[in-house]
Amino acid sequence: MASLSVEQEPLELYTPSAEVKESAFIKDRAKVTEQARKDLEAFWAEAASEYEWFSPWEKVLDDSNKPFYQWFVGGKVNIVDNCLDRHVRTWRRNKLAIIWEGENGEVRTFSYHALNREVCMFANILRSMGVHKGDRVTIYMGRIPELPIAMLACAKIGAVHSVVYGGFSVEALHGRLEDSQSNVVITCDGGRMNGKLVELKKIADEAIRRAGSVEHVIVVRHTGQEVAMEAGRDYWYHDLMALPIAKSAAGSSRCETEVMDAEDPLFMLYTSGTTGKPKAIVHTHGGYMVGVGTTLKWVFDLRDEDRWWCTADPGWITGHSYIVYGPLLLGATSFMYEGAPTYPYPNRWWSMIEKYGINILYTAPTAIRGLMRFGEAWPNRHDLSSLRLLGTVGEPINPEAWRWYHRVIGKGRSPIMDTWWQTETGMFMITPMPETPLKPGSGTIPFPGIEADVYDETGKPVAPGEEGYLVLKTPWPAMLRTIYKDPDRYVQQYWSRFPGVYFTGDSARKDADGYFWIIGRVDDVIKVSGYRLGTAEIESALVSHPAVAEAAAIGLPHEIKGNAIHAFVILRAGIEPSEQLISDLKAHVVHEMGPIANPERIEIVTSLPKTRSGKIMRRVLKARAQGLPEGDLSTLEE
Repeated sequence: MASLSVEQEPLELYTPSAEVKESAFIKDRAKVTEQARKDLEAFWAEAASEYEWFSPWEKVLDDSNKPFYQWFVGGKVNIVDNCLDRHVRTWRRNKLAIIWEGENGEVRTFSYHALNREVCMFANILRSMGVHKGDRVTIYMGRIPELPIAMLACAKIGAVHSVVYGGFSVEALHGRLEDSQSNVVITCDGGRMNGKLVELKKIADEAIRRAGSVEHVIVVRHTGQEVAMEAGRDYWYHDLMALPIAKSAAGSSRCETEVMDAEDPLFMLYTSGTTGKPKAIVHTHGGYMVGVGTTLKWVFDLRDEDRWWCTADPGWITGHSYIVYGPLLLGATSFMYEGAPTYPYPNRWWSMIEKYGINILYTAPTAIRGLMRFGEAWPNRHDLSSLRLLGTVGEPINPEAWRWYHRVIGKGRSPIMDTWWQTETGMFMITPMPETPLKPGSGTIPFPGIEADVYDETGKPVAPGEEGYLVLKTPWPAMLRTIYKDPDRYVQQYWSRFPGVYFTGDSARKDADGYFWIIGRVDDVIKVSGYRLGTAEIESALVSHPAVAEAAAIGLPHEIKGNAIHAFVILRAGIEPSEQLISDLKAHVVHEMGPIANPERIEIVTSLPKTRSGKIMRRVLKARAQGLPEGDLSTLEE
């Protein structure tokens, strides 16, 4: 595979300060990585020993039925025992677990004791409704505390939660209800976003009408808007929590935590590829717990005195792993915010960081680029000195946004943990740690215990600097176990492209220092005159122009080149579109990447089709440009 990208890599290397290195949990990453390489099972067994097990495992890793790996075989555990039960037996019972702020300014807080009480009471409610170990429960609500409470209550009694993001449409929710065959749906009357009310209960009602499995609907009153309540099916959360059945037989708000096998399913989470119906990824109690807790502790150096803010929605894997389960496993204080980053003004995030003394901010490049549009004056109004670490997730971060984030938000002090991972991996896979020297735009190197590589079409490693297919060569505890009800698709999707090796579906390159540079999905690579160009690289080149806030690039068929680059850009506030500007943007891309990357066409737009997690849906742009069917749009934001 030819590559033009090596010479475009940023030359600067950001070395963390001595203070950052000194405070880090892992001070010698190379040594730990070598230990994991020599004895993978001993490495993960030591990590697992930090958690409570009802009974120990008999075997760390069973690989006798590849690729259906099993971890901590025979071990009995429940992730909620480690997220809540063990903390309420210590001084942490009075520590804040969650600080929540609504878009309207409402604030709610939960100590570990209070959160455990709510979870126990709601778990008792679910049991009284006939929810048993292994049953699926669908959760569809806004970014409010009752969402993690519902997740934890399901896990506590051994039910499998299926969280559907609160912005999904009727069709998307219906499809997930049909596939999971959930008997119970937990929702809320509505949510708040950008100053508007989202009619979640109304959407849920329509989806439930089309799904035959749902018997009970529990509704959290959040916005106070009028909603239809169907007698015999719908129940108000607050009414149920006031009933005697919310208490244990002893009259206290207790609920026994179900003893689970390490390989029992914890949750299923739907993810869509570029084609085909969304697939339900299955994660388990034991391995997922060990992977998520270990990665959060080591990568973000999360300590008892910290206040952690992951800006994702609990409805995505980032929220599952690093809003709900990861922080609670570590006994951390986690901040949650309901609404939009720019409501009512573009300083909303920065004001909350100052107000609550947030120490670690973990967000998406899309959000950073969106906030960059408004300039530096908004963040500069606020004291952001509490921040000591920053992080990014969801897509490759272009170097221009990385530098802005580091300089303007981190004030040049806070290293950026640029993490690569997936719904399927459950945990960080390629990531810096606080002591890692950083290159803007690179996720650096694999987490200890993870072996990654870049393969060519034949399954051989490519030379440094060349693009290829990103693969994972060793199993890991938090890995998906299967696709719900479709093990054949699991094997076909992830393990058949390169037999015995996990195929991520992403393209990447590895530089001479062993640093990984994620290019994007394999479908997001454009081959122009024989050269493979990553859409992320073209978009980075466009966004590095001072007039551009966001960009998307696609390849369209071309008679001579095979494919030609078509780009769509959103301009920064105050910039007017013109033919001269388009010419300047083309020249800028040529300057940044070379003549081969010159866009055939640049179109100035006011919005881009995105998933609700903020990823640009390039296949939709491609279909629209060619007048073709747009395919599954269930994950589209609007």
